[in-house]
Amino acid sequence: MDIQWYPGHMVKTKKMIKQHIKLVDVVLELVDARAPLSTHLPDIDSLVGSKDVITVLNKADLADKGVTESWIKFFKEQGFQAVAVDALRKSGFKRLFSLIESAKKKTILAPKRCMIIGIPNVGKSSLINQMARRKSAKTGDKPGVTRSKMWLKVSDRLELLDTPGILWPKFDDKAVGIKLALLGSIKEELLDLQQLAVILIKYLSIYYPDRLKLRYDVDASIPPMKVLEKIAQSRGFLQSGGTYDIERSVKTLLNEFRQGKLGPLSLEKPEEKEGFWAGISNQDIV
Repeated sequence: MDIQWYPGHMVKTKKMIKQHIKLVDVVLELVDARAPLSTHLPDIDSLVGSKDVITVLNKADLADKGVTESWIKFFKEQGFQAVAVDALRKSGFKRLFSLIESAKKKTILAPKRCMIIGIPNVGKSSLINQMARRKSAKTGDKPGVTRSKMWLKVSDRLELLDTPGILWPKFDDKAVGIKLALLGSIKEELLDLQQLAVILIKYLSIYYPDRLKLRYDVDASIPPMKVLEKIAQSRGFLQSGGTYDIERSVKTLLNEFRQGKLGPLSLEKPEEKEGFWAGISNQDIV
């Protein structure tokens, strides 16, 4: 499964970021705490120049807590400022505001200005709404909700600039594209959802087998298609003629994973060079 998605508005977004970067003091790069490296923009340095960058691991409530702590330590060892937050429950915001406050002021404007960037569906608008304590930015669980820049005043001392989600022209690592698809950052119309669900089941059966058992009452050792059949059977997903509605099982599994209903779990660990994702990058495991 080779996934690529780079619509035209993302090119415009990159140009807009470069045009407005001189107006801000600090950049908040949102990544998904379940896959911080795969959701990190590889060309961020060319976009923000010398501006201070704070890496915000959003959706921390959906990620494996121990793995997230390892990521925070990893980023700090690499010289990056990083903080894990849960935008829905407002966890980690005290630390986030502290990092923003300590960032160097590089504009002559009175309030400190932050630009928020990240890939689609990583939770930028939800973060802004919590920081501003209001419901202003549009939110959604599909990529492409925010399509233009938007300034928002948080206080007399802080303003935020929201930007549309951006990706990069080509995923050199096949596993990165698959992880982004699993997290909902790629348009579903471009995906083979059944293949995606099979990959997720294989991953869970290795690293989080108990989650499949707890949620769907299935043995993680059985083949992925059998897992999907068991989900259809237990949920009553039947087509005319009594056959299992596998498509509905697929969508249920992916949606419940994205919503955290399988419990907190992570898709990658720091400096993980071997294992499942290395295999998927080098061969078709589906």
